[in-house]
Amino acid sequence: MAVTAKEVKQLRDITGAGPLDCKKALEQHNGDLDAAAQYLREKALKDGIKLQGKGRSANEGVIGNYLHFDNRLAVIVEVNCETDFVAATDQFKAFAKDIAMHIANMSPQYVKREDVPDDIVNAESRLQLERALAEGKPEHIAEKMVAGRMNKWYEEIVLMEQSFIKDDDKTISQYLQETVAEVGETIHIGRFQRFAIGQDG
Repeated sequence: MAVTAKEVKQLRDITGAGPLDCKKALEQHNGDLDAAAQYLREKALKDGIKLQGKGRSANEGVIGNYLHFDNRLAVIVEVNCETDFVAATDQFKAFAKDIAMHIANMSPQYVKREDVPDDIVNAESRLQLERALAEGKPEHIAEKMVAGRMNKWYEEIVLMEQSFIKDDDKTISQYLQETVAEVGETIHIGRFQRFAIGQDG
């Protein structure tokens, strides 16, 4: 079916996708604006995951920050991207600010699961096994329970595995991938520090 320039513009305004992609999506979905928009969002997310996995260098970025209203809690976080152009966009800055706010409220200790030291992981795993055995579970059942409990533990302490405070239907990892798809560059969340009056971190 023929697609008009007006329809292409409408879809671009909704999704931010390029004109050719919008035209193709509308053609594939018989002019259905909602279906075409959903298709483009899913495509962008897949493209973002692929882009994030290419290991491209991300040496630009911003320091995101959050200061609680009572001045007793603050966070700074390094968020990296590939170019100073993307680093200067409102979207990227908003992402960095969201991450800082999330860290302030959810108190993660590490960015990624791989950042958690082996000795801490091993100690927690032993503790969870002892708890399962103390509950009277047979050893083979207890060992299976440990895996599930360890995943829950990671969700508590690892930033990328936590549910995003502004939308608990997605994890921080998913929010990151969506932002990568939208800005078209690799993004990394680097170091962060949480400061709270009367606390060590």
